[in-house]
Amino acid sequence: MSRLGDLGNRLYRGQLQYDFIARRRRWYAISGLIVVICALSLGIRGLNFGVEFTGGTVFQVEAQQGTIEQARTAMTKAGVNNAVVQRINGNKFRIQTEALTESERNKAVTSLSKTLSVKEDTVTVQFVGPSWGSEITKKAVTGLVVFLILVVIFLSIYFEFKMAMAALVALIHDVLITVGVYSLLGLEVTPATVIGVLTILGYSLYDTVVVFDKVRENTKGLAGSSRMTYSQAANLAVNQTLVRSINTSVVALLPVVAILIGAVGLLGAGTLQELGVALFVGIAAGTYSSIFIATPLLTDFKEREPAMQALARRVEQKQAAGPKADKKAKGTAATTPGEPVAAVASAPAQAAGKRQQPARKSRSKKRR
Repeated sequence: MSRLGDLGNRLYRGQLQYDFIARRRRWYAISGLIVVICALSLGIRGLNFGVEFTGGTVFQVEAQQGTIEQARTAMTKAGVNNAVVQRINGNKFRIQTEALTESERNKAVTSLSKTLSVKEDTVTVQFVGPSWGSEITKKAVTGLVVFLILVVIFLSIYFEFKMAMAALVALIHDVLITVGVYSLLGLEVTPATVIGVLTILGYSLYDTVVVFDKVRENTKGLAGSSRMTYSQAANLAVNQTLVRSINTSVVALLPVVAILIGAVGLLGAGTLQELGVALFVGIAAGTYSSIFIATPLLTDFKEREPAMQALARRVEQKQAAGPKADKKAKGTAATTPGEPVAAVASAPAQAAGKRQQPARKSRSKKRR
């Protein structure tokens, strides 16, 4: 068996445990700091929305020669400033600008063809109206809200409402971090980004459901016993599913890393990069939140219940009484100095004498 498999078995059987729940304030502080940084970036810098959301014009030019700076200079000569120029696949330029009129687009095409030494008919132009981008944004927000509502309803039915709320907080945590990274890095937000965000929401929810299912199994009938507190049972569940969460995350991240390497290193920055970054950050944040946010938060919710508070007191009393009971048992078994040896030794002798006396009487009767 591999070392990771042996570790998983020991964690599942409770032979080895990492106390995640007891350190939950530390995890809350780390997540809070990251979320605050992302929120500040979103408030100050905002998001770099692509042309699909804001509307504008996109030029694509396939040219073996030329540089990004030359393409940007060509757009400036055509009277178009603040153009965003990207190199794709090593031999293609993607130039994004604000919405241009037909005459402005024609001037830009002519300037690009002369500067990059290509024919005008090889320069493709895509115009996206702002109304279309606004509609895409509205549908994306609507889809996100509907998804979160359905998550709460499903988890409330399948588990309980407090588990649903803990999972919802974890999902919002993952979305804020993923979107915040786009703001911090200045990455372009496109429909591919929205697809990536919605995908990682499903992944994060799956990982949280796996942990919560084990929590429910460990805490079934727990309120009527005194074997462990809710925190201890939840922490055991996290440890039992820890290796599974790590394995699932690693397997999911490997193809995402391949996408990023292919997008950035081989194919150039583009749609694959926008999708890959959202998936990578979201999967990592989802794995973190299912262990360090969702389950500890659920524990905080549950331990406010009177039944769980009473359970914690019983477990504490039992643990406190354990050492005292052991000492009392040892003191009862031990003998006081001076008498015990004689008392213990005489008892068997007396018992033996009583057992022998009836036997002698029976023999005497037979002789008569």
